[in-house]
Amino acid sequence: MAIHEPLNDPVASPPRDALVQRYLDHVRFEKRLAERTVALYTLDLEKLEANAVQAGVSLTAVESSHIRRWVAQMHSGGRSGRGIALILSGWRGFYIWLGREGLVACNPVLDVRAPKAAKPLPKALSVDDAVQMASFENAGNDPWLEARDAAMVELLYGGGLRVGELTGLDILASAAARGWVDLAAGEAHVLGKGSKRRIVPVGARAVQALQAWLLVRAQGLPASTAPADAGSGTQVALFIGRNSTRLTSQSIWQRVRLRSLQAGLAAPVHPHMLRHSFASHVLQSSSDLRGVQELLGHANISTTQIYTRLDFQHLAKAYDAAHPRAHLKTVGSSGSK
Repeated sequence: MAIHEPLNDPVASPPRDALVQRYLDHVRFEKRLAERTVALYTLDLEKLEANAVQAGVSLTAVESSHIRRWVAQMHSGGRSGRGIALILSGWRGFYIWLGREGLVACNPVLDVRAPKAAKPLPKALSVDDAVQMASFENAGNDPWLEARDAAMVELLYGGGLRVGELTGLDILASAAARGWVDLAAGEAHVLGKGSKRRIVPVGARAVQALQAWLLVRAQGLPASTAPADAGSGTQVALFIGRNSTRLTSQSIWQRVRLRSLQAGLAAPVHPHMLRHSFASHVLQSSSDLRGVQELLGHANISTTQIYTRLDFQHLAKAYDAAHPRAHLKTVGSSGSK
């Protein structure tokens, strides 16, 4: 039987299979990782072994240039940046262990990063769909629920509020309130991310919907927690459930989703889609990126700039639909010669 000398490695090392098996035994028995995790590590290391064999190097002789080449191959083969990052994580852990065992002098995966995955565009409704949902009236619904849900949708879409900011609104301004709506001024005072307060304009339709909700809101409260007791308990919350407690984010997600389907929208809507729609539609109309940043409460303009991609997407669709030169016309056999 022929004896294979280690390739490109002047110091003999254990067979590759033995190294990988020792590492897998380490993570299984010493680190006590879950079997599913060990199975994923096994697949990652099998890929590493195959690459090393193809390159003609032993696992202990792999260099950063090899890793980068294999990352490029995976990327060109269609593997996502996230998938490559997970594989690199498995390889990195293996070489950390090899270093602790004194089998490699440096970790070839240490400074290698996966290609950045393109950030997905936020999902926003078209103007028509957003207006359709905001204008929807369910005559067969409980009037109390109808008034409350309509006001929630108007604030989410009309003010671009986060769902957490919506749940934090109280009926009155106070030192303890996380937020409130000043109907006379047409403003919502909210507590956003990083405990930063901001003032958001509230449009006439939202003010009208809130006024309608406040007229019937007290009807949903037990007698012991009437509005006169506004300083005692969760009934100070602007949006409450039938048990008079403040609505949770989960409850609002469920109600918004249901209302979007009742309004006839093709896909279910969640509260953050209304926030995205608010930002996209204001930017389409005004092109004021800084203004939209302030309205949304973004700390960095780069976070707001993603909506410019949505705006361009909107313009591209309008071009494709309207411009006479957007599409090539097929020329039949009787066309020009």
